[in-house]
Parts: sequence; C-alpha cells; structure tokens
Amino acid sequence: MDALELLINRRSASRLTEPAPAGEVLQNILHAGMRAPDHGTLQPWRFIIIENEGRERFSHLLEQAARDSQLDDKAIEKARTSPFRAPMIITVVAHCEASAKVPRWEQVVSAGCAVMAMQMAAVAQGFNGIWRSGPWTDHPQVRAAFGCREQDAIVGFLYLGTPQLKANTTVVAPDSEAFVSYF
Repeated sequence: MDALELLINRRSASRLTEPAPAGEVLQNILHAGMRAPDHGTLQPWRFIIIENEGRERFSHLLEQAARDSQLDDKAIEKARTSPFRAPMIITVVAHCEASAKVPRWEQVVSAGCAVMAMQMAAVAQGFNGIWRSGPWTDHPQVRAAFGCREQDAIVGFLYLGTPQLKANTTVVAPDSEAFVSYF
C-alpha cells in the first residue's frame, strides 16, 4: 500500500489480537512517531509501552482509579478489562516544556501527530490499532502512574496488534466541500 492510499483510507481496528508489533517493526513505529512535526525540536513526547505483565498492571491501575472515582460496577469492569483489547498499548504523553517560542498547545498537538504517525506505520507493516482517549487521560492516578508533570498531557493510548477482522481497504471519502474554504 502506498503512502497516499494508506492516508486517505485510514481506519482504526478495534478488534486486535496477537502478535503485537516487535523488533524492527516496533522500532519503525516509534521512529515514525518521533518524526511528527516538532517546532523548536523540543521532542515533546514520551512513549510508554504496555505489554505482557504491563497490561495486568495497567488493568489494576484503571480498576483502582474507577473504584476511587466511585464508578458503578459496569464501569469498573470495563476499566479492568480494557487493557486486554490488544496485545500492546503505547501511552503517548505530551512532555511539555516552557518555551517562549512554542506554546504548550502546539507541543500537545505534536504528540497527537506522533500517535497518528505510529498508527500509520503499524498499518504499513501489516498491523493496526485504535487511538483511545477518554477520562483516563486526565485522571490523577493514571497521570501519576505515567510520570506526568502538571504541564504534561496524556494524549491517548494507542492499542496495537493484528486485526482480527479483515477491514475493507477503501472507505468512502467525505465530501470535502463542507470542510474546506478559501481565504
């Protein structure tokens, strides 16, 4: 699949199984993330890989955070099981630094671009994933577990693995006219 086809037919895969990316494939994914736009060369991202026993630790973290937040039993169970949706999760943290030249929001966007680049690199190598966010990205216990400082932001959890279902390789492109104007 060429780069343009990959980008215009992008779609997430939520049903993922073993194997997870490893070795050179995983390094390619991480390197793609590190090629995200980076004004000021601040490298405002950190990638924390969760796999194997790490998924158990992440499960316990989310379950405890759900209990401490006094969520209902259904939400606690969803929190506990969510790390097992894929064999690998990469938590992407926008590691933001004070800069007169590069505002915080731009550093967060850069980390978001890294997630997109990593997902596309996974797809290009025969894997896939889904970018998940939600309330856990702002939860104090989760932020602490991933070493977030006050100025940092978890931009998401990139679930990666082998797609269980063969996805349609083309999607119907939306009419760009509703989203584009000229100045």
